[in-house]
Amino acid sequence: INAEYMGTLSECLFFFVMDRVARPTLVCGRHYGTQTPMAVAWFTKVGVVGAGLMGHGIAQTAAMNGFEVTLVDIKQEYLDNALKMMQQMGKQVMDFQVKRGKMKPSAADRILKDTFSRIKMTTDINALNESDIVIESIVENLEIKQQLYNNLQKVMQDDAIIGSNTSSLSITELGKMSGRPDKFCGVHFFNPVLVMQLCEIIKTEDTSDRTYNAAVKLAQLMGKKTVKCKDTAGFIVNRLLVPYLSQACLMVDRGDATFRDVDKAMKLGAGMPQGPMQLADFVGLDTCHSILQGWIEKYPDEKIFIMPESLESKFKEGKFGRKNGEGFYKWKGDKIIEE
Repeated sequence: INAEYMGTLSECLFFFVMDRVARPTLVCGRHYGTQTPMAVAWFTKVGVVGAGLMGHGIAQTAAMNGFEVTLVDIKQEYLDNALKMMQQMGKQVMDFQVKRGKMKPSAADRILKDTFSRIKMTTDINALNESDIVIESIVENLEIKQQLYNNLQKVMQDDAIIGSNTSSLSITELGKMSGRPDKFCGVHFFNPVLVMQLCEIIKTEDTSDRTYNAAVKLAQLMGKKTVKCKDTAGFIVNRLLVPYLSQACLMVDRGDATFRDVDKAMKLGAGMPQGPMQLADFVGLDTCHSILQGWIEKYPDEKIFIMPESLESKFKEGKFGRKNGEGFYKWKGDKIIEE
């Protein structure tokens, strides 16, 4: 299961959220013409490993809130692509604020200029030797993560902290692999990081209070609201969201309702911006299948982790939803083709 997959579960809520927030998650008053300094923390330099969707979002949000950030990936092309994505997202968010009259164009331009001046991008992992906290946001592969943690052990300061943005792997297991389990915790952001306000902080039995408190403080200084969770599958949000999607599919399997009526009911009756079937299509039915399959294999006694026939069928047919044009619905780009 790829870490990016779980992050995309909230991607479809982007414009719903953008329509409801007054501004991106910033805590530095100076961005709005005042001189209020950022709250003081013992950590000032943040490292991020992995320049993918979540990694570059974390780096950009930290930099926008005053942190000096070092973003590391294994290839320059990944970093170049991350820069383009950050520029695009930053402009989109700032244009939205300007359009709503929340800030002047000159202020928006200054924020973006200041943000990118704080981000150092490199393929050299040794650049993390001065980072107080390193956020790991790479592929969900234990072998690759082990290699990374081995390298980090050689580079990082003895008292530096590692936070993993994993959505599907055990924080306890990753902590032991890192060689510094007391200085390891889960720091689970949501996509798009610049906009979504939540960060789940995962504290294991090995995680020290110092590490946990630092992770909470970091997230808060990045403008996030935090929740604490034990090391359980999917943590809070995805542990509830994925079964919600699968239960909707099971209703369709049983013939309780059509997939369209399931969506209609949840939008009009529960106030959801999208119904579960549309959401599953938007996320990707292959993604939903991968997440569920991973949980079923790892937690065979958890009865709520069950593979719906309709999801299995769509997966085998190669109908993954929005990404390739057909799932439960037929799609053209990000729009559903009405039949």
